[in-house]
Formats: sequence, C-alpha cells, structure tokens
Amino acid sequence: MDHAGLICQELASHLTSLRVAVVTETYPPEINGVAMTTGRMVDGLVAAGHRVDLIRPRQAHEGVAIAGGGDGIEEMLSRGIPLPRYANLQLGLPARKVLLRRWSHQRPDVVQVVTEGPLGWSALTAARKLNLPVISEFHTNFHRYSGHYGVGWLKRPIAAYLRKFHNRADLTLVPTRALCHELAGQGIPRVDVVSRGVDTRLFDPARRSGMLRRSWGVEPDDLAVVYVGRIAPEKNLALLEKAFEAIHARQPRARLIMVGSGPAMAAMRARQPRAIFAGPQTGEALAEHYASGDLFLFPSLTETYGNVVAEALASGLPVVAYRDAAAQELVGHHVHGWLAEPGDEAAFVEGAVALADAPELRARQRLAARERVASLAWHAIVDSLVALQRQVILSSPVAARR
Repeated sequence: MDHAGLICQELASHLTSLRVAVVTETYPPEINGVAMTTGRMVDGLVAAGHRVDLIRPRQAHEGVAIAGGGDGIEEMLSRGIPLPRYANLQLGLPARKVLLRRWSHQRPDVVQVVTEGPLGWSALTAARKLNLPVISEFHTNFHRYSGHYGVGWLKRPIAAYLRKFHNRADLTLVPTRALCHELAGQGIPRVDVVSRGVDTRLFDPARRSGMLRRSWGVEPDDLAVVYVGRIAPEKNLALLEKAFEAIHARQPRARLIMVGSGPAMAAMRARQPRAIFAGPQTGEALAEHYASGDLFLFPSLTETYGNVVAEALASGLPVVAYRDAAAQELVGHHVHGWLAEPGDEAAFVEGAVALADAPELRARQRLAARERVASLAWHAIVDSLVALQRQVILSSPVAARR
C-alpha cells in the first residue's frame, strides 16, 4: 500500500466513531418537521456509537444557559428570541465567540449546521475560522414562504442570503433529488441527498381507533378526511377547504379532521364549524389520528420534504397531493393516492373527490401505501448521513495536510 493509502487507512480508522457538532434552532419537544428530523438524526448518531455536541437555543421551559444532555450528547443552550408568527420557536442569537472557545477546547470532526438563522451563520463562521469541515442542511423554502406573509419583495434577498450561506459549507444536504437539482440551478453546486425516514412501528394502520372515530362523530362507513401540519397561510389550506367542500357535497356525513395549530386556525374554525380541530398531537396519539382517517389531503407547495406524507403512507392513508417534495418521491399516482401537477387546483379537487367516492380503491391503496415506506428505516438514513460526513472530513484541508 502506498503512503497516501496508509494515510487514508489511518484516517478511516480514526473516523470509526465521530464527534459531530449539530447546530440547530429547533429541536424536540418542539413540533415541526425540522425538529423531528434533527432529533431522529441525533438519536441515530448516538445509537451508532458517535458523540454529538448539540448547540441550540434555550426553549421556553428551560431556564439555564448550559445543559448536560443525555448519554452520548453534550449540549449547549444559546440565547434566543421568539420567532415572529412562530411563538413557540426561538431564533438563535449569534454565538461565534462562544463556539470558537468551545470547539478550540474540543474539536469536532465535523460541524452540521441544520438551520440558516443567526446561530447557524455564527457556527459557519466559527467552523471556517477553525478549519473544521462543515455540512449545512436545507430544510425550509423561505423564499417560497415570503409571498404568503406579505413580504414577497424579500424573495430575492432571501434567496441571495441562502446561496451565500450554503456556499460557505463544504456540502449542503437536501431530502430529495429534485431539490438537489433546484439548488444547483440557483447557484449552490455542492449538494447531495439524505432522505427522511419514518417510524413504521409508530405509524401503523393497526392503530386505527373506533373510539377516536366515534369521538369525531364518524361511523364505520363514514369518511374521515385528515390533514396534519401547521394551520398557516403557506400550507395552501384554501385548496384543502375547496376539496373537502366538493367531497361534502357528495358525502354529507364526511368529516374534516385538522391536526395541528397555527395563525390561520381561528379563521378556519369559523369557516368550518363542523370540522374537528384536534390541535397538535405527538407520539402514539398522533399515530392514532393518522390511522383512524380514510384519506389524507396535503395541498402545500412550500415543502422541502413534508414528513407528514411519509407518516400518512405508513399509517395506510391514501394521499392526495401535488407532485412535489416527498409526494413526488413517495406517491405513485393511482397506486398510493393521487398526484396533481403543481398549481392545478382542479386536478387536486378531482383526485380528492375520486378517492372519496371509491372505498375499494382506497382499500387497495391503503395496503400499497404501507408497503411503499416499509424500507425507510431511520437507521439506514443515519448510515447514509454518516457516510457523507466521512467523505467531507476526508476531503477537508486538515485531512489533506495529515
């Protein structure tokens, strides 16, 4: 073996167990897709024998600046301020000096920056200063969200900031191949894909509950139409209401089940007095709400992935969605649900009505939906993440010098 090969072998043996610094502005028990995904990744890294240095803002229930974390996790809680329109989330404030001291004292093998806020930017700056390998993640289409909150004029500045942010990293991770190509077209060339997993032991059709359905006022042969997610303008819920009204015109006993909360909930509750607003749900209660439904409607066009689509499929729910994000990756048209082309509202409504009127088709799709996501175990997703982390570490200037 030549000298370079010996060096690579030495580095590879050193990387058997990694020390990964994870910087994020949202984390469980906060309820959103980024928090859930990050929590799963951290748990998976620890379970695989790696150590995690977790840096995140202090949450509302936490009153101290430094926390110890659990086995395999060392935790630093930074300062934060409430995020506008997301009162339960904290925007992490810059912590460059603190991170420089922390990572100089104990260098991580790689820094994983999950979110693009001030805390994430300061983590990027500190990592670059210390010549640490850095991976960023792209989770949220902020430039798409802006139009839903009356600040569409910020779309171009936000896109420019995101481009600058992610181009400072050695690699940016996205959950779908389509988003990988999209970011490359926007001037972010170093992009790779790490998909999202789904807990098929938790999300399972066997959790269907007749008691829960009766509490909704739904009989065994009635149709329960489910939505899970933030009740907010960016989720395109006007189309959800339009589709359900078309279903209700044909099936007067159909019931709309809304799981989640958000700034649009009060107005929607006034427009939909017969709908069930179940509020945020987690764990087994959330899994029971999915499995007790009959059809899942998801009209959003602002997702980078959409974990709820995978959770609905695992729960045996046929999905009506746009051909975008997770739905594009996971839903086969007429196999696991119905896909409309992005923006084609008539096709979305048509699909919702067609599946609502076809119980035998839904029964077949229910089985196919479960089978579609059976292989998306979180441990396999974590393995693919670690493989990319090792590649970034081995290609870093520090590794090259060694």
